[in-house]
Amino acid sequence: MPPQSFYFDFMSNKSANEKEKKPKLTKSAIKKSMRLYKYIKPYRGLFSLGLVFLVFSSAASLAFPKYLGDLVDAAGNASPEVIKENIQNASLILIAVLIAQAIASFFRVKIFVNVTEKSLASLRQATYSHLIKLPVGFFNVKRVGELNSRISSDISILQETFTTTVAEFIRQIIIIFGGIAILLFQSPQLTLFMLSVVPLVVIIAVVFGRFIRKFSKDVQKNVAESNTIVEETLQGIFNVKAYTHEFLEIMRYSKKTNEVAKVGMTGGTYRAAFSSFIVLGIFGTIVAVLWRGANLMADGELPVGELISFLLYSGFIGGSIGGLANVYSSLQKAIGATEELLEIFDEPTEELNDQETKEKIAGFKGKIEIKDLSFSYPSRPETEVLKEINLTANPGEQIAIVGPSGSGKSTLVSLLLRLYKIDSGNILFDDKNADSYGLSSIRNEMAIVPQDVFLFGGSIRENIVYGKPDASEEEIIKAAKQANAWEYIKDFSEGLDTIVGERGVQLSGGQRQRVAIARAVLKDPKILILDEATSALDAESESLVQSALEELMKGRTSIVIAHRLATIRKADKIVVIENGEVKETGNHDELVKLEGGLYRNLSELQFVN
Repeated sequence: MPPQSFYFDFMSNKSANEKEKKPKLTKSAIKKSMRLYKYIKPYRGLFSLGLVFLVFSSAASLAFPKYLGDLVDAAGNASPEVIKENIQNASLILIAVLIAQAIASFFRVKIFVNVTEKSLASLRQATYSHLIKLPVGFFNVKRVGELNSRISSDISILQETFTTTVAEFIRQIIIIFGGIAILLFQSPQLTLFMLSVVPLVVIIAVVFGRFIRKFSKDVQKNVAESNTIVEETLQGIFNVKAYTHEFLEIMRYSKKTNEVAKVGMTGGTYRAAFSSFIVLGIFGTIVAVLWRGANLMADGELPVGELISFLLYSGFIGGSIGGLANVYSSLQKAIGATEELLEIFDEPTEELNDQETKEKIAGFKGKIEIKDLSFSYPSRPETEVLKEINLTANPGEQIAIVGPSGSGKSTLVSLLLRLYKIDSGNILFDDKNADSYGLSSIRNEMAIVPQDVFLFGGSIRENIVYGKPDASEEEIIKAAKQANAWEYIKDFSEGLDTIVGERGVQLSGGQRQRVAIARAVLKDPKILILDEATSALDAESESLVQSALEELMKGRTSIVIAHRLATIRKADKIVVIENGEVKETGNHDELVKLEGGLYRNLSELQFVN
């Protein structure tokens, strides 16, 4: 067997054997889910009114077979005039019941939908609000797709539960127990006979149905896997052709689609058997109840109208018992969705303050002092990324941080932004411990221009004003000019309102970088962080961006992470980090004179003729 085939077979078997963790409808799970009640609580009066309409419409449903039987019995042994009057009265009652049921159903659905939409809007807002306040460490171990599923798919499941499932569960319980009570009152003998037959058929049908659904899920899973093969190979068509794996991929896809067909045919056999059982079970049950009822009718113990009512009630009860399986399954899904949502709510958020984002710290100068700082990522506590770092940046100074990849430069920036909690040591701003400032306050005094700029998919204007949402048109244009971005922005037909596309794909790397610089200019921070902001640009774009950055750094404390040493020659201080430790400190002229120094070696490599 070729190694590729073994790999793909192994992966397929692995996914096939993985078992989904099914939520259980336990008392503990239900109690935990009740935490979401606070989102319904403001509308509990309206929800209670909806329950009243639900009970009323269910009662009307139970009344329908009774009066339908009365309508049949109205044509009994009596004069034609009396028969007509009886039929007319029974018909009027039936019409009244139907109208009452329709009105109650309308208000029940309307009220439940209104309560659900209002409650889930609050839940969505609370989930997103909590999610966006979580620390960066949380997002390092969670996939964006998974989190998006929590706020969309899981809440949609709860929407169906609140709108339909809960109401359906209550309605079916009322119909089952109410229907049995009515039947026991009408004919105890026939009721006991029906209860010995109908529930057994329904239970077998439910168990059989769940068995068949397993095959349907297997088909869906295999179809999804075959679609993944198509998606991956078409997205990576360059690699497929470069490695001449067209026939390998054809073989993979053929194998997977054959598996789909095989499972589908097996499932089809069981569905055919299930269909035959349903026909035999349902009609056999009807025949059995009719046979018993006909015998009672022949003995004069049961009028024909009551037999018809009895058959209708039996159908209602059987359908409701069968429907409880789907309701239970939906409730299980809702419990699972609730548990996953509550996992997010159980994560501790950062202590953020909206007011602090709108006001600058009075008298803040931007001095940074790092003392004996050590740090390990929570996911890798055994690996010390930074070791006893000491560094001082006075207000207005430009501090460059250089070193090999993986030395801890970007981690140091993350700690300045207080994205993680430090293990030991201190970070001080203006001679005050970082913890004495609110997170929002200190971050509001900083701006960062990263190497990989992220732009939102809206307009250039929307991306620039992210630095200052209430900025005027004049301020936006001034910031764009300072960032050397205005020259190309004004040439666009839409100007500032030009759509940049997802992640700024409509703009070049240099253009995206200058939009990010304009955003930072508009924020007017005291501390500026440049994380390899020009390393991915061509020479022309780098010149324009570097010029904009030099303008931006004036009068601000600047922390510059750079691989290209030519961009930091004028820095007031250069800090060389290797393996999480500060190895050298000084300006360019001082460091190039150090025999065997790391900075000197890097400099010679980059500036050698």
